[in-house]
Amino acid sequence: MEIEHLCALMGVSRASYYRHWEAHEPKVVETELRDLVQQLSLANPHGGYRLITELVRRAGWHANSKRIRRIRLEDNLLCLKRSPFRPATTHSRHSWILWPNLARELKPMDVNQLWVADITYVRLAEAFVYLAVILDAFSRKVVGWAMADHLRAELAIEALRMALASRTVVAGGLVHHSDRGVQYACGDYIALLRAAGIQPSMSRAACPTDNAQAESFMKTLKTEEVDGRPYRNLAHAKEEIGRFIEGVYNRQRLHSALDYLSPEEFETTRPGLWTAQAQPTALLTAIPRPTAATTTVTI
Repeated sequence: MEIEHLCALMGVSRASYYRHWEAHEPKVVETELRDLVQQLSLANPHGGYRLITELVRRAGWHANSKRIRRIRLEDNLLCLKRSPFRPATTHSRHSWILWPNLARELKPMDVNQLWVADITYVRLAEAFVYLAVILDAFSRKVVGWAMADHLRAELAIEALRMALASRTVVAGGLVHHSDRGVQYACGDYIALLRAAGIQPSMSRAACPTDNAQAESFMKTLKTEEVDGRPYRNLAHAKEEIGRFIEGVYNRQRLHSALDYLSPEEFETTRPGLWTAQAQPTALLTAIPRPTAATTTVTI
């Protein structure tokens, strides 16, 4: 029924109706939107206004990012920041082969074409433990991870074994990129890569941006899970971080670079433009094999 007809039935003019609407309804809508923004901001304390805007749109509202940003500023809904302190986890002064950077110009078009790996620290009440992760650069999904109270090569190897067990790798079709740390350069790790037909790749010296995706994940992990969490011990940290990686990051967290999809949604709904089977299978032939092996590597 049209507004004009309703006004005639009620005995009021259209001008009176619109004056009343402008005085009351926008305030109701603004209050409902503000309440939703507050709920989403509290549920995503590390999410910025762009993420909250996307979540608001998914809830059925039409609101631009400027409006959401204004509401968050007015209500003091600010993001939590990470601690700047970071102990060293990379030891690159070793005698193992330093592999060339193959990932620098590689743009993955499907899963299992480029993996990126890194290690970071996690603070406990009275000590540090360490987390090794491997991500698929196409979808940013964590495909392998491991935690331990040491930085020996076994930590990185455990994460790699998880990745190999969870993904289908085509020999010669996958590049594994990491920093120059001894954990990734040692004979045991390289032997495991080559046994699976995976090509090693390493960042250039003093160039952390070469492994930007892995560094970005570590920042997300610290700001959204680790910082401010009172982990009691290694087992508690492993349980909580595992819950975040598997349940939140891989399945729920929206990424602006993935068109605001989670990694698992992106892999399901955005298939690659070409498959790993279409890649060359001779990537490994021109790379020299390391001649030494190791059983335990420490820094």
